[in-house]
Amino acid sequence: MSFNQIFKNKIINLTKYKIINCHAGKIPFYRGRNILNWALINNEEEFGITIHYVDKGVDTGDIILQETYPITIQDNYATLIERAYIECANILYKAVCLFKNGGIVGKRQAEIDPTGFYCSQRKLGDEMLSWSHSSKDIFNFVRAICFPGPMARAFINGEEIKINKVELVNGAISYKCITGAILNINKEKVLVKTGDSVIKITEYETEVKLKVGDRFEIK
Repeated sequence: MSFNQIFKNKIINLTKYKIINCHAGKIPFYRGRNILNWALINNEEEFGITIHYVDKGVDTGDIILQETYPITIQDNYATLIERAYIECANILYKAVCLFKNGGIVGKRQAEIDPTGFYCSQRKLGDEMLSWSHSSKDIFNFVRAICFPGPMARAFINGEEIKINKVELVNGAISYKCITGAILNINKEKVLVKTGDSVIKITEYETEVKLKVGDRFEIK
């Protein structure tokens, strides 16, 4: 289940029907690590869970079962991981049941796409938010790494702000101004200029008192 090591052939061939893995990604796309995060960052409308044979590659074995699940505008990392916990167990059980009548011939990934792609593991520092990106990209980035993830990070005058939730502003116009500037603050939101319009920060953690006119550092 989402095993994070690569087996050599000596191990793979020990069992009669080889080894299967449950991967919370729609392969041959979304091979690799931190798939739910990347699916949100890429503004996907669905994510997949795949049962596949293990081979020497990274999530490159033949597909046994694959199911997809919708991603809505209300979803974030927390909601997707909660759903994946349940659905990974369900699809893995279905796959194991298929083996009651013998080995299953999987579908070669190259039949779906000759190359696919691989998602790199997210590491320390990848949580830094770039205000020069579009509001939609910032929205997807923040919801992709919200709690229980590391949360997006930004800085004002060297002081860190953890950002857990932002909201798009309906009808926001595109205009040029100082990217990262705080435009408005009240008890419910902090309005910030993005690369193309504005966005509302609605959940954040900081010891800094934010003020209108402050500028987030541009990374």
